[in-house]
Amino acid sequence: MAITGSGSLCSSILFFLVSAAFLLGKGAAQDIQVPGQNLETDNVSVVEGEVATISCRVRNNDDSVIQLLNPNRQTIYFRDVRPLKDSRFQLVNFSDNELQVSLSNVSLSDEGRYVCQLYTDPPQEAYAVITVLVPPGNPIIESQEDIVSEGNTTEITCTAMGSKPAASIRWLKEGKELQGESTVEDTDDKMYTVTSRLILTVRKEDDGVPVICMVDHPAVKDFQAQKYLEVLYKPEVKITVGFPQGLTREGEALELSCTAEGKPKPQSVRWMKLDDELPDHALLTGSDLYIDSLNKSYNGTYRCMAANAVGEAYADYVLFVHDALTTTPIPTTTTTTTTTTSATIPTAIEEDTMPTTEPAVHDSRAGEGVPRTVDHAVIGGVVAVVVFAMLCLLIILGRYFARHKGTYFTHEAKGADDAADADTAIINAEGGHSNSEEKKEYYI
Repeated sequence: MAITGSGSLCSSILFFLVSAAFLLGKGAAQDIQVPGQNLETDNVSVVEGEVATISCRVRNNDDSVIQLLNPNRQTIYFRDVRPLKDSRFQLVNFSDNELQVSLSNVSLSDEGRYVCQLYTDPPQEAYAVITVLVPPGNPIIESQEDIVSEGNTTEITCTAMGSKPAASIRWLKEGKELQGESTVEDTDDKMYTVTSRLILTVRKEDDGVPVICMVDHPAVKDFQAQKYLEVLYKPEVKITVGFPQGLTREGEALELSCTAEGKPKPQSVRWMKLDDELPDHALLTGSDLYIDSLNKSYNGTYRCMAANAVGEAYADYVLFVHDALTTTPIPTTTTTTTTTTSATIPTAIEEDTMPTTEPAVHDSRAGEGVPRTVDHAVIGGVVAVVVFAMLCLLIILGRYFARHKGTYFTHEAKGADDAADADTAIINAEGGHSNSEEKKEYYI
């Protein structure tokens, strides 16, 4: 009985000691500091058909297991082993701190959230989202009409189909960006179609100029299409003077040439005189007008007109016939006077290059300011003779006045101031000739 009681007491003491030891051991274990383990990964964007790479990285790993799961949470790689039977997944790198896997020939079905998992207590997870980019097809550029007349408007459209995400479209012409209007259409397969519309008012300078449709998308660079404009415009008319080179004078001949350029090519070019008929002996050769033996009755405005399917345009020449030359130039001065007379020709010709919207007007009076033919030697001789004659006259007059100086006497009555009356003063004056003083006065 005493032995049995002593055994029970011993058993109780032993259980108490074991429990205390366990509690002490557990408390000691909780006091140990274990560095934290951090799991990291990155999102991935990849063009359809190319390769995507997923990287699961661990900092301060304590030999915990790393694995990669697909969006359906199926294990792709468990450490360096691939349970999933999809050969597109390949191991790129495996270590205690990283599991790196590549996915080739990516398609839209591969999009989703992939899971990097670290076997700790509790397990850690990090998510890598794969986004698949689908480039658009070749842009399609179209216009309402292939040929446009100047001043009219035309509509050009550009379409980029089947892209993900939606593309953006810009318009360029001669290096300058134009403003278009875009619409986006979303299809059932998460693809987008973008159409941009450009309305353009054309000028004749736009003929042959390309309009460029630029497609911007993260999956492609420098994606574009272009369309060349074909613009019809009315003629540009210009008159040039063949001869004379300078003023138009009576008895001389006049030749005018008319050029007209347009698209399409002008169908006809014709000459007319405003408010009158062309001179009877005016000769028309193609687009040239020739008039012989000018006289002042031919003065007026001569017009060259050209027309095509777009419209009609013209240019004017104002004829003013001057008097014929009456002075025959001396042969030795012919070269000098001719050069001076023809100096105004470039100005008259340059004025012919005005646009058809403001018809060019030639005026044969433009050379009126040019000096007439003058014998400078004769004028110089006359001036020299006149100057010499004036100098001689001045010399003669000077010598004459210098030699003819006047001498005369004045009689002043002495004592006239003391005379009692006028008669006495006269008497005293008559007797004062002998005592008068001689005075000389000079004049010039």
